[in-house]
Amino acid sequence: MSIGVFDSGVGGLTVLRALRRRLPARDFVYLGDTARLPYGTKSAASVVRYADQAAAALVGHGLECLVIACNTASAVALPVLRQRHAPLPVVGVVGPGAEAAAAASRSGRIAVIATEGTVRSGAYEAAIRRLRPDATVSSVACPLFVALAEEGWIEGEVVELAIRRYLGPLLDQALPPDVLLLGCTHFPVLAASIRRVVGTALAIVDSADTTAAAVARVLDGAGEVAGATGGLRLLATDDGPRFARVGSSFLGEPITPAAVEIVDLG
Repeated sequence: MSIGVFDSGVGGLTVLRALRRRLPARDFVYLGDTARLPYGTKSAASVVRYADQAAAALVGHGLECLVIACNTASAVALPVLRQRHAPLPVVGVVGPGAEAAAAASRSGRIAVIATEGTVRSGAYEAAIRRLRPDATVSSVACPLFVALAEEGWIEGEVVELAIRRYLGPLLDQALPPDVLLLGCTHFPVLAASIRRVVGTALAIVDSADTTAAAVARVLDGAGEVAGATGGLRLLATDDGPRFARVGSSFLGEPITPAAVEIVDLG
């Protein structure tokens, strides 16, 4: 039995990285739907269809848990996948991300940066306000960040100019946020550049570690073997060499093109 993880591309490898730190003895199978990247600019109906196909492909490998490591798919398709694959546990990244942001904020002023689809869904605002009804949530769509991350452009003048363009209005508010939630799994690789732009007063949080903790709670330690190292299978829907090259920085370890299996979701 494996833990299945899927995303629209390589961004979800940041979640996989946190999962493997938390549950090192488990076997994982990861699917990056690189042929249809990005999900964040697609309609809700398309995202649900893509997520359903990705989930079905992973379930065919025999899973004990399915993780939606894509904020847009979590925001739009989580209820559908939970219903379709019950009783298989299905964990999204929006709830854990909201939990991390709500816990980190002292003032209740929280900024969320995400894809257009995630912002349009309002999922983060709803999840944060369930935890902190007093919260003031500002959401900003940053679609260019996904393209920069997928190209491996994570620092430099162009990256910082894009960050200033998107985040400048947030920072210039009379009462600026004290927490910035990275509401897309592609964004953590830009965190160092974001930090240089926003300064040190703003806490930056993402959903990777809290998602890993949520999965560990769901599985309740079942099957963990002290000192064991689990296996990893990597699937993509297009361009294995590029997935390997860019994905290595997201996963935090080298990926060889030969390790990436190309699959067709239909």
